Amino acid sequence: MYLTSYGATREVTGSMHLLTTVTDRILLDCGMFQGKRKQSNEKNRTMPIDPRIITNVVLSHAHIDHCGRVPLLTNMDFHGRVIATRPTVDACHYLLRDSGHIQESDAEYLNYKTVRSFLHKSKSSEKKKKLTNKEISLIKKLLKKSRHRINTGAIDKLINQYHLKSIEPLYTIEDAEEALTYFEGYPYQHPVTVGKNTTCTFYEAGHILGSAITLVKVSEKGKDYRVMYSGDIGRYDKPILKNPTAVFPPEDRTIDLLILESTYGDREHEPAKNMKNKLKNVLIEAEERGGSIVIPSFAFGRTQELIYRFHELYDEKLVKPLPIYIDSPLAINLTKVFGEHPEVYDQVTHETFLKAGKNPFMFDQVHFVRSVEESMELLNDPRPNIVISASGMCEAGRILHHLRYKIHNPKNTILIVGYMAQHTLGRRLLEFGKQYEESGREGPAPMLKFLNKMYPLKAHVRELGGFSAHGDKNEILRFLKESGLEIKKIALVHGEEEQIMPFRDFLHGHGYNVVVPRAGEIIEIPANNK
Repeated sequence: MYLTSYGATREVTGSMHLLTTVTDRILLDCGMFQGKRKQSNEKNRTMPIDPRIITNVVLSHAHIDHCGRVPLLTNMDFHGRVIATRPTVDACHYLLRDSGHIQESDAEYLNYKTVRSFLHKSKSSEKKKKLTNKEISLIKKLLKKSRHRINTGAIDKLINQYHLKSIEPLYTIEDAEEALTYFEGYPYQHPVTVGKNTTCTFYEAGHILGSAITLVKVSEKGKDYRVMYSGDIGRYDKPILKNPTAVFPPEDRTIDLLILESTYGDREHEPAKNMKNKLKNVLIEAEERGGSIVIPSFAFGRTQELIYRFHELYDEKLVKPLPIYIDSPLAINLTKVFGEHPEVYDQVTHETFLKAGKNPFMFDQVHFVRSVEESMELLNDPRPNIVISASGMCEAGRILHHLRYKIHNPKNTILIVGYMAQHTLGRRLLEFGKQYEESGREGPAPMLKFLNKMYPLKAHVRELGGFSAHGDKNEILRFLKESGLEIKKIALVHGEEEQIMPFRDFLHGHGYNVVVPRAGEIIEIPANNK
């Protein structure tokens, strides 16, 4: 029996790991690579495994870097099933459709740029290298139906007429909907047959709603194998979800190979239980200034945790109850999924809300903004409020417009609650905001460019790092110790090299046998003799 990793190897996106038995090939996750457009697009379009040889796919959770390439798989003669927990299946119904929409929109925009560039060049000459504003306006009028709507019909016609290179979406909304017909949802701790003499069982991972630690059991040629895949391990003592599973059946505690994430393998987080009080302090500070709070947030997991925390603070009358607007259609749909799965909530959530007949994600002050028109009205509301909007790293979406309206006012607060990758607007907001605070906010405010315009960063920038959904090195070690698993070998995945290599050494120091596979490297899995 063998493991071959094709993604999330010494990196944190594109999770894909193949278990090969004598009779079956089980794919653990089928995630999308995310990052620089050109590099990630090339990786995503190259499926390293012929889908026809895959028996079934088992998903750890619904984040796009773990499930986002399933529509590619189902477009290429895959004939198996996609198996996950029930909440993961429900979340994927929204996340994969949204991903398909993004792929279509990106392709449309890139084709628009190709045609626009061609027309600009064709209408200029050696003598006249610069077009007049009127000529530019006529080209724009030809290629756009309105300010925000591309004329795809006209663009496709021009691409064909002039034999220009067209960009096809990675997959479409229709492809995503077709992929969802392959999905099957199962409860935790319920063995599911995924191959000949092969089962998988899901256990809570505590990362996001429906996230799972997967135990795969195989019997072949008189030998038993137990392979555990951590997916993404969550934090301890966070609201809503249970802690990562610590209790496994006695007969399943000997693990031949553990495929373990290492996203924050060289980091220690602030305790999650401190976040409620930290958030309270940010709200009190904003109230004293009489301003609003803008929160860029990931639609799945982070937004719902924030709603939950605000609900607690308001119920306990610890802060002034400002109106809260969730301005992200995807986040609204995913909040609905959270509300439909109380069976996975932790005991505190049951005690605090469900037994009192309350929905943790619905209360008087929270408002869900669906339409563009409602969002635009909200931009012009002068009253102090709290806006939670996507995207989480401020690279696209409605959050950019809320920043545009709020960034220049020193009464306002921009609250950062998630990881901001390099070269993103979110990272620049965080770094420039810290520098300005450290300088005593003296002198001109730093300028940031987005939406093709420069804006002064006069709003206060605050960061709450403890909202991370990934366990740090001590929390992952806690999972290993408290679970009582006897682990023969650990394969570390899902971590950049600056995190994964120190974590390897850290685990070595605690007596674990650890390897760090490269993409395509084959690892032989030892077995228990019957």
